Amino acid sequence: MKPGMIKVSVLYPKQEGKTFDMDYYCNKHIPMVAELLGNAVKGASVEEGLGGGAPGDPATYIAMGNLYFDSMDSFQNSFGPNAAQIMGDLPNYTNIEPIIQISKVVI
Repeated sequence: MKPGMIKVSVLYPKQEGKTFDMDYYCNKHIPMVAELLGNAVKGASVEEGLGGGAPGDPATYIAMGNLYFDSMDSFQNSFGPNAAQIMGDLPNYTNIEPIIQISKVVI
């Protein structure tokens, strides 16, 4: 990704009693999001948490999804009209309330 792009990170904290279906997320949710947002999305990644900062520490997040856009306007104009459908799919793969962060790529 290049400097100035917008990165939207969706972080799913690892918590006792919470579930996350990585197969559904990767094979159904992400393709649906990509289709809805279309060419506005310039890149995407999905990460699975394996561990924390010290050996043996648990991962802080069970999963993270990242989407990249050319600008904040591009993100807002593509996500806004589809937010209800995208967020409405959450119960199909998790019972975790995600943390969302929007960042500017610096390098």
